[in-house]
Amino acid sequence: MGKREKSGFWVLAAAACFYPLTWLGKRTYRGVEKLPETGGVLLVMNHVSHLDPPNDAVFVHRNRRVPRFMAKDSLFTVPVFGRILAGSGGIPVYRGSTTAADSLKAAHAALREGKLVLIYPEGTITKDPTGWPMRARTGVARLALENDVPVLPVARWGTNDIWNGYNKKFRPFPRKQVWTVVGDPVDLSEYKERPVTNQVLREVTDLLMTRVRDLLADIRDEPAPTEFFTPASRREAGK
Repeated sequence: MGKREKSGFWVLAAAACFYPLTWLGKRTYRGVEKLPETGGVLLVMNHVSHLDPPNDAVFVHRNRRVPRFMAKDSLFTVPVFGRILAGSGGIPVYRGSTTAADSLKAAHAALREGKLVLIYPEGTITKDPTGWPMRARTGVARLALENDVPVLPVARWGTNDIWNGYNKKFRPFPRKQVWTVVGDPVDLSEYKERPVTNQVLREVTDLLMTRVRDLLADIRDEPAPTEFFTPASRREAGK
């Protein structure tokens, strides 16, 4: 295994907070050999629980990389946690404001500087009643198309059995199995030869989330739905 990516005080602080949280589950990792040891990489993940960020941060850190999370800007104001998030290289996302493009610029810069960027394209915990990925936002497609870095789909499942954010149930015992599976890099060469239109952004976004969904179907050992669930709020907004 290669040398660990250089970190700093706030990354170590995050590790001190997050590692104990992951002990709530019995972790199983698959496909970790697909994570590049160095250089820019975009991890595209599903989102099922408030425990996902600490779980995913530890997953990346155990594989000797430092995760840069794209997270909604309000999280950066949370006492202590927000300081850790910012200090460890987190990238705030300003939704619905004139600064939305700036959040993508920061992510583009991180990828071009050889960092690992982790994104939850759904933007929040899935609202699909059965936990499958819902219709995602297209910012992930811009990052994937405009940067020459590996784009890896990653599915994680089981954190929702420990802490379900929508029914407010916290069930740490007995310890649950938490799976994290890394898929093969997605070949986007066909799309990179086309103009970046809204249609292309939607196609690439759906392709990436389909790959994540397929990995999740393998973990769950059941067929995935053929369509992405779309919350009423996004149907009304046409997103």
